[in-house]
Amino acid sequence: MPYVDEVLLEVLRCPDCRAEVDYKDRRKVVVCRGCGLQYPVVDGIPVMLVDQAKPSRRR
Repeated sequence: MPYVDEVLLEVLRCPDCRAEVDYKDRRKVVVCRGCGLQYPVVDGIPVMLVDQAKPSRRR
């Protein structure tokens, strides 16, 4: 089962607001801690493109 490497998560930043991100395994997304955008993860690779991100459900 694909997952996102912990080392990669430490260096990834949201391309929209530059905040740190968290990986949500159940939803297979990387979520920005700042603006809340959700980036899809495809085969274990985060697709960090703003035009493919979705707003957080909690905002």
